[in-house]
Amino acid sequence: MSSFKELGVSRWLCETLSGVKITRPTNIQAGTIPEILKGKNCIGGAKTGSGKTIAFAAPMLSKWAEDPCGIYGVILTPTRELAMQIAEQFSAMGSNVNLKTALIIGGQSMIEQSNNLKNNPDFVIATPGRLAHIIREHPDDVDGLKRLKFVVLDEADRLLTSSFTEHLGTCFEAFPDSSKRQTLLFTATVTDAVRSLKDKSDDVFIHELDKIDDVVIPERLSLSYILTPFLVKEAILHNLLTTDEFKESTAMIFVNRSETCELIRRILKALDVRVTALHSEMPQSERTNSLHRFRAGAARILVSTDLGGRGLDIPSVELVVNYDIPRDPDDFIHRVGRTARAGRKGSAISFVTPNDLDRILAIEDRTGRKMSEYEKVTDNAVIKDSLKATFAAKVDARMDMDKENFGERKQKLREKEMQRNGEVVKQGKITKHKKPKKSGKK
Repeated sequence: MSSFKELGVSRWLCETLSGVKITRPTNIQAGTIPEILKGKNCIGGAKTGSGKTIAFAAPMLSKWAEDPCGIYGVILTPTRELAMQIAEQFSAMGSNVNLKTALIIGGQSMIEQSNNLKNNPDFVIATPGRLAHIIREHPDDVDGLKRLKFVVLDEADRLLTSSFTEHLGTCFEAFPDSSKRQTLLFTATVTDAVRSLKDKSDDVFIHELDKIDDVVIPERLSLSYILTPFLVKEAILHNLLTTDEFKESTAMIFVNRSETCELIRRILKALDVRVTALHSEMPQSERTNSLHRFRAGAARILVSTDLGGRGLDIPSVELVVNYDIPRDPDDFIHRVGRTARAGRKGSAISFVTPNDLDRILAIEDRTGRKMSEYEKVTDNAVIKDSLKATFAAKVDARMDMDKENFGERKQKLREKEMQRNGEVVKQGKITKHKKPKKSGKK
């Protein structure tokens, strides 16, 4: 297929896409749009940046324009940032046809969002947790969900994990039966959990460009490691980022925990590095501003948990640092995929502590590549240029985070969730409600 018109996309949408210089369908779009327009359910697998959003949005908008009644479709995605990005793309594509969208995510007014759902927008873009909360707390405001025509799971492999099971269950209970709607799953990684859904229905097709077992790290991406004693990780990071090789480079630093992310951000900022961060403890406005700063070049370093590992429209960076080694080798692949894009070169450097050896071996086995040791950060340079200043900045950052009770908000939300699930929180301990034992006497 050479054009969106030949794929069956509505004329008005073809003109809108052409207006923003999108004229030729990508492989994932050409492979999925015609089948979705025929009414089939879909599992689409392709790497980040391949055009998955238009692959599900174009056929949905084309069908919506034929009969725009009530809430037509819901798009569920695992993070707020992805939801916001998708909402922006829907708004842009529907700018000439008065398309109404509702963004349902945490960190914003739930009352306002509930009212937006009550007004039956055309499309709802949501994170499962917030939508499930509104369904439970304001059931009268979500009647429109019972008549929708499409449900999309974006980054489906992440949504189909235990972390989202309960929330997804609540959401799907509010949707029509599967026989009365189309279900579209799109993901960069078609896992067994995603693939198994095809076995449950004959009316599902899979279009997979990059099979999980065929993923290869490109040769232009340099993979290396630094053996890192735990107590001097921050000093080694600072030294790496200020070497002649990387002192001007845009970089993403991946960590496994929000607390680590915030600590690294504060240390680097104190050492005059233009840095910003992305983690779940940040208010939504700060998360949004942080991404804008990085995209605009106001910050050359983005410290991130796996919130920034995939899906987001982040420009290709020159360096990826795995400050913490991910537990899942596929998360490593998504992280390092942020560099060496569009034919450019890139570097990915992993900090390896003695506890990480098994994870590194699993990653090397998964990628089929051996990492080489990065030798340009030396003990003498770390001691001379970074150790003392980094240690002082770390002490100050820790003290400030303690004063601000960093992590308290997350703990309160967790306790509230536990209490709703019938668990009791006493002095920091969580226990189940105990049912009274039945007496043996009649």
